[in-house]
Amino acid sequence: MESIDCRRHAGTPAPALTRPPFRSPLGDRIRREICADCWREWLQHQTLLINHYGLDPRKAEAREFLYAQINAVLFDEGEAAEIDTSKQGTIGPPGG
Repeated sequence: MESIDCRRHAGTPAPALTRPPFRSPLGDRIRREICADCWREWLQHQTLLINHYGLDPRKAEAREFLYAQINAVLFDEGEAAEIDTSKQGTIGPPGG
């Protein structure tokens, strides 16, 4: 299995993704800079975001929010959304 120097824990070789998660420049960047373990953690976090904010990933606004969160969480570019579990069920989609 190929390994990479993941940007989230530099200096420690980690398993690389076998292919980009998206067919886009963002997907290519994730494949180059983020290890499989960190991507798996992101997918769990993404599920929390979808459930917490009641997102419908089929909608463009939800996908834009999630892509922005990928940049914030994985690449430290932007502000990561908070998940306040004490408010479960009372949070709506961002900007809505």
